[in-house]
Amino acid sequence: MESANPQSTFTPIGVKIMPTFQPPSNRLVAAIVYDQLCSFEFGCAVEIFGLPRPELGDDWYRFVTCAAEPGPLRAIGGFTVQADASLDALASAGTIIVPGWKGADIPPSAELLEALRTAHAAGARLLTICSGVFVLAAAGLLDGQRVTTHWRYADKLQRLYPKLKVDPNVLYVDAGSILTSAGSAAGLDLCLHLVRRDFGAAIANQVARRLVLAPHRNGGQAQFIESPILPERHGRLADLIGRLSARMHEPLNIESMAQIAAMSPRTLMRRFQEATGKTPMEWLIDVRVERARELLEQSSLAIEQIAARCGFGTAASLRHHFRRKLQLSPIGYRQRFARDSAQAEPG
Repeated sequence: MESANPQSTFTPIGVKIMPTFQPPSNRLVAAIVYDQLCSFEFGCAVEIFGLPRPELGDDWYRFVTCAAEPGPLRAIGGFTVQADASLDALASAGTIIVPGWKGADIPPSAELLEALRTAHAAGARLLTICSGVFVLAAAGLLDGQRVTTHWRYADKLQRLYPKLKVDPNVLYVDAGSILTSAGSAAGLDLCLHLVRRDFGAAIANQVARRLVLAPHRNGGQAQFIESPILPERHGRLADLIGRLSARMHEPLNIESMAQIAAMSPRTLMRRFQEATGKTPMEWLIDVRVERARELLEQSSLAIEQIAARCGFGTAASLRHHFRRKLQLSPIGYRQRFARDSAQAEPG
């Protein structure tokens, strides 16, 4: 089955150049395994990086499991895991994954912490899923950095490690050589993001299709968790959101949205905030940025054309909101994530 977020049918136009992404020189991915292993988080790492993918050639990742302690290593669900190697193998890895941890109050061993510090100092990327962030925090590798974890653990992480900048509202944070994700399923979002970063959008989408998974959830790199709209309580708003999504290219303001919803502007503002956690205009800008991101990835439309299709009106307005939301210019995003990088325009 194809992904629930199918590719656009836009035909690329203009002059094309080779994609700007480069696969990592060290493609060995090491996953830490430990007693009381978080099974789902570990499965995310295996599914993305550990499955053979001969259709992608010899440049795909290599995968190894490294035992954080002597066995047997029991995983949640009643099975045991036999690791491929000891912590010594981390010294050879280009990417190291900490798939959850056995508890925020359970300190990692000194050997594990030192192995992670040494590997990171040597250039390894460190990726955590859910509570795995507590391991890197204990190693002192996150001080002063913006990180995330499951919302249930966010306050505790901040209390235990006050030098961290814990953001509980995002699905993941990519800080370059250290990447952290929120709750368990957000680990898949982060792992796919890393594939996208290493191999480009087309390969990431191909992996996502095999998983029957959307290549990315709303928000691109700044992937904010949105409050769900419950049809039984917000039926009129749910219908309004569907209509606004189809008309995002039109010039819309609070008054026109209230007219579409058959509400007063004040009532619309209040109910929209209750349902989504955002004002109507904040939500509309997010949707427009998301659509612009898709067009940048999947087409060679000029920035002015994308701005018009997404309802920003001008390229300057698109650039402003895109940078504010995703910390990248539209051209910078296209060069990093497009299937085929289009001829560069001023960003």
